[in-house]
Amino acid sequence: MVAFGKYLQRKQIEEWRGYYINYKLMKKKVKQYAEQIRGGSQHPRHVLKDFSRMLDTQIEKTVLFMLEQQGLLAGRLATLRETHDAVLEQPDISKIVELRESYRDVGRDLLQLLVFVELNAIGLRKILKKFDKRFGYRFADYYVKTRANHPYSQLQQVFKHVGVGAVVGAISRNLHELQEHEGSFYSIYDQPVLPLQDPVVEAIKTAVDKLTNSTSFLNFLAQHALIMQDDLQTPSEDTIDERTYHFNSLLLNLGNTFLYMVNTYIIVPTADDYSMSLGAAATVCGVVIGSMAVAQVFSSVYFSAWSNKSYFKPLVFSSIALFIGNLMYALAYDANSIALLLLGRLCCGLGSARAVNRRYISDCVPLRIRMQASAGFVSASALGMACGPALAGLLQIKFKIYKLTFNQSTLPGWVMAVAWLLYLVWLCISFKEPLRDTEDQEEQERSNHNETTSMTDREDNSRVVEEGLRKPLLITSGLKLEDEDDCDESEESAEDSRRPANSFGDAYRLLTPSVKVQLLIYFMLKYAMEILLSESSVVTSYYFGWTTSSVAIFLACLGLTVLPINILVGSYISNMFEDRQILLTSEIIVFIGILFSFNLFVPYTVPQYVISGLVMFVAAEVLEGVNLSLLSRVMSSRLSKGTYNGGLLSTEAGTLARVVADATITLGGYLGRNHLLNATLLPSLVICIGSVVATCCTYNSLY
Repeated sequence: MVAFGKYLQRKQIEEWRGYYINYKLMKKKVKQYAEQIRGGSQHPRHVLKDFSRMLDTQIEKTVLFMLEQQGLLAGRLATLRETHDAVLEQPDISKIVELRESYRDVGRDLLQLLVFVELNAIGLRKILKKFDKRFGYRFADYYVKTRANHPYSQLQQVFKHVGVGAVVGAISRNLHELQEHEGSFYSIYDQPVLPLQDPVVEAIKTAVDKLTNSTSFLNFLAQHALIMQDDLQTPSEDTIDERTYHFNSLLLNLGNTFLYMVNTYIIVPTADDYSMSLGAAATVCGVVIGSMAVAQVFSSVYFSAWSNKSYFKPLVFSSIALFIGNLMYALAYDANSIALLLLGRLCCGLGSARAVNRRYISDCVPLRIRMQASAGFVSASALGMACGPALAGLLQIKFKIYKLTFNQSTLPGWVMAVAWLLYLVWLCISFKEPLRDTEDQEEQERSNHNETTSMTDREDNSRVVEEGLRKPLLITSGLKLEDEDDCDESEESAEDSRRPANSFGDAYRLLTPSVKVQLLIYFMLKYAMEILLSESSVVTSYYFGWTTSSVAIFLACLGLTVLPINILVGSYISNMFEDRQILLTSEIIVFIGILFSFNLFVPYTVPQYVISGLVMFVAAEVLEGVNLSLLSRVMSSRLSKGTYNGGLLSTEAGTLARVVADATITLGGYLGRNHLLNATLLPSLVICIGSVVATCCTYNSLY
């Protein structure tokens, strides 16, 4: 952990020193502005104008130098091309090797240029954040929005980076031509998949991707998973040794995610029938389904803490808990015990290791493939959500072995128990516990010590909440770099700003209004989705006489929309509109879907239920992806690590929503099945209206 000013000086290239932004000068100016405003010698409007002019000048200096360097690189490539053509006419191995190294030198210089741009972007963000802290303005939002979207802005040159793409393309193509297949008439443009890239080219592309924070499908899915990454980290600085990275261990984590989602939703189509067979009301299915979520509220915390020390042991415990829980669920039928049924689901909830799965990806997967792994996490969840109900629809058989009954109600428990047993065997054979270095262990010991003393220290540790800029270029900020040590008392100390939250209370005090609104939205969408899914079997059997197979098909079809919708949003819609625009529009569509789901007309028809449910579910899925994408950007960097991290907070908000929704279904059942639908939709409507209003109130701070 070092101060940013010192970090900037250390990373500067000596020959380019005069072209970096003058962070020290701008910091002194901010301090000077504060003194002038306090003394009344300067009007705030003049300060904003003067500061904007200074920023424009600094950015112009940096961008013009960047363009000049791109021109020099392009000139070198043009010269190398002449040599390249001559070598191809008369191949010479020594000249080919020499030429290839020359192209790599150009690539390394381009990589230096990208680091130059990134350092300046970080400095710009940090000085804007410092300015906002000093004066309490939202100047950073205004400045970047007006400059980034203006056609003559220097920032546009960085956002578009057309020149960089051309240089990268030239280096890649020429290196490919020099590879050992001169007899081939194919070029990289003729091949649907790029060949194995030169390490220099890979490093450049990674740097470009980090700099632009592109909204590609993989990036969108990764943000959907809310797996936070260190924005400053580059492949060369990646602390995860690829030689120690274990692919089978990653697969086991993704397998745990998939099986847990299957386990969650496999009982939904038959939960009402199971409850009635044990002498309870059909609406008790809400308690049966929700009991797993109740236990997950607590399990998420201890699994998050446990993952600080081990990954293997939590996964083993998770598998055993889920095996026992499903066994109890299946045996409840022959025991004729609703209590055993609920205990089984509670035990399953205690085995929720999603916090471990997220943490493993963020801590143990190399940066080069972390985005793909994060997308795999979301895809495994979506696939499990679709496979659960579909599998329940296939288990429509009945037979007995000795005194054990196997039917549509108990088979989900038996099948999942066998699945978790097989998974446990695979886990014990294939999982490899990642090594933890001494520094990590010492840091964790300090974190544990801080956790025990947080009750007495929390007033000193949580005075300032990190806020800042939310635009793509500047999001590549130095989350692990601190401002200068001589900062004033209104700013957090280096120790406070890098220490993770040690309790839910500490984490809550780090939540800005924007983050709180995003968590409210997440609560709302999870509540609405849980109401739709959990009561589907009761509602459809009452109004339409659907069988378990029909309900299973309906739920499976809903689950299958998850990945296509994320592809559409991540690849297209998010490139056309701002995230906050998509967020507000999705909330309004969820509101419309809930509104049209009410039974206000007689008779209540299948098209009305299916269409309104589909609209609400799809809009909620779009909303979830955008919501978590925004949440990962507006959340304090202190919540990106430790036990009480941002992933845990979002998980707790979603789990709590499911618990409340399932309790609402059970309570609504006391009004009778004819009133259940409207009674459960009304709270959804109220919460949705509240989230729309809250979004409008914080709309200008969502970047």
